[in-house]
Amino acid sequence: MQAKRRLIAVFLIGGLAVLGSYLWGVLARPDAGQILWGGVPESMRPYYTVNMLLAAAGYFPFTFYILFRLDPDKTKAAGKFGYGLFPVLYAAILIPSALWLPLVYVAVEQASLVWLWVVRATLALVGAASLGILIALLKVRPPRAGLAYWLAVVGSIFFCIQTVILDAIVWGGTIRL
Repeated sequence: MQAKRRLIAVFLIGGLAVLGSYLWGVLARPDAGQILWGGVPESMRPYYTVNMLLAAAGYFPFTFYILFRLDPDKTKAAGKFGYGLFPVLYAAILIPSALWLPLVYVAVEQASLVWLWVVRATLALVGAASLGILIALLKVRPPRAGLAYWLAVVGSIFFCIQTVILDAIVWGGTIRL
């Protein structure tokens, strides 16, 4: 049960930090929209936007499943790890996500290639942790089935598309100072 409490604490504190940093980021700069798109081509933005919504919506079923359908005392994730893996993965998603926008502004304001690489590393960490959640779900033991499980897996896939492909690779590769 202690691992579940840790996960809830990470989820609540980290989630509020992400939302707070995004709210601050949008309100702090009149050019936020332009900066937030980075160098993503105009033609990709509608697909990007749709997947952002799917990824955000997908976050809830996999979080629900992990919090309410897995027994912390019996769960093995990705073979050898216990339920305690999930708070670590969520922290590796939420902490860098909360830092992302402030770091982008630092990189842009300082026109710093070093800070740009810090931003890219931050996005890569979020993507890696997202893949970790997907892998843990696919290899969770005891095996689970049912609608909640499959919604969690599908939600995690959309979340990975966003964090790995669209954020870390596309956005991270197109952002220019």
